[in-house]
Amino acid sequence: MQIINSHELGKLIRSSRKKAKLSQSQLADASGIGERFIRELEQGKPTCQLDKALYVARMLGIKFEVILP
Repeated sequence: MQIINSHELGKLIRSSRKKAKLSQSQLADASGIGERFIRELEQGKPTCQLDKALYVARMLGIKFEVILP
């Protein structure tokens, strides 16, 4: 899957969370990050903090690969 914007990242986070059978609240508790942030991240808010977004992704087992042109 190629992620090119915040909305696609949000969809990936949401589908991975649901696959893990976690609610937004449970993911927030497990990651120590607020539920509001999780909600906004899943909605594709473009101003979400990258470090927190990457941390949540790692919590869900998402790995990123950089492909340079």
